[in-house]
Amino acid sequence: MTTPPRGSTVEVTGLSKHFGAVLAVDDLSFSVEPGRVTGFLGPNGAGKTTTLRCLLGLVAPTSGTATIGGSTYHDLAHPMRVVGSALEATGFHPGRTATNHLRVLARAGGLDEHRVPEVLDLVGLGDSATRTVGGFSLGMRQRLQLAAALLGDPGVLVLDEPANGLDPEGIAWLRAFLRYLAGQGRTVLVSSHVLSEVEQTVDDVVIISRGSLVRACPLADLTAGHGHVVVRTPTPQPLVDALAAQLPGSAVIAGEDGAELLVDGADAATIGRIAFGAQVELHELRPAASDLEQVFLSLTGGATS
Repeated sequence: MTTPPRGSTVEVTGLSKHFGAVLAVDDLSFSVEPGRVTGFLGPNGAGKTTTLRCLLGLVAPTSGTATIGGSTYHDLAHPMRVVGSALEATGFHPGRTATNHLRVLARAGGLDEHRVPEVLDLVGLGDSATRTVGGFSLGMRQRLQLAAALLGDPGVLVLDEPANGLDPEGIAWLRAFLRYLAGQGRTVLVSSHVLSEVEQTVDDVVIISRGSLVRACPLADLTAGHGHVVVRTPTPQPLVDALAAQLPGSAVIAGEDGAELLVDGADAATIGRIAFGAQVELHELRPAASDLEQVFLSLTGGATS
């Protein structure tokens, strides 16, 4: 039995999971590093929750491994001190107070109950500690689920759709909170379908579709270079003519002021070389970064998250 240090690497290697004739996860491999927030993305039914359940020992993989600091969940000596998880905001006894709900979990996990008021304050439920969970909104239950994940002060957090049910203020709070946790050196893996929010929160992304890996990389690498190239020049027509002559497959869209062009089908270096050859003065030349939603849709064949 092992206990990895705080901020352990999560490693998924060749993971596959069959449910009868259904292949939910197909030879999936990726890693999640400490000190970073990693967004786990994919269309509905892509295999995200199954992957997370394999990682947490709730589902046995058909083949491959999912480890935390090199150990499977079942091999961890004190799992709640190593990894905290929040998969669904369910499983609450409606008659228990928030404090008593966490006390039960702390005792079951062999944890000191002194963490209970601490984590309630951390997630903004300190004033609701003595309220029964039956009267909690979905957003409050999400916060309570996150408090439960933090009971053991773990170095790894695995969160499935933690923004569900949160209002805009709650989503902004969650964004800052996840950044704070990663800043402490923790490993944060979070699945979400709110792509606009993911784009403001994560450092890295892992995108899967139909159980297979589509892309795993830093967010900045994913959104750079997938859009048009922005070109600004006081003499746009000579450049348009030169691009048409030398790059017949390119497409040019003129901006409203006529001086800005959006060029598709060529990179910035190629456009700059053509402009230089045509003696066209350039005031701006840069890749136009795509937003995450646009790239996500293109990578997953237009499937919605």
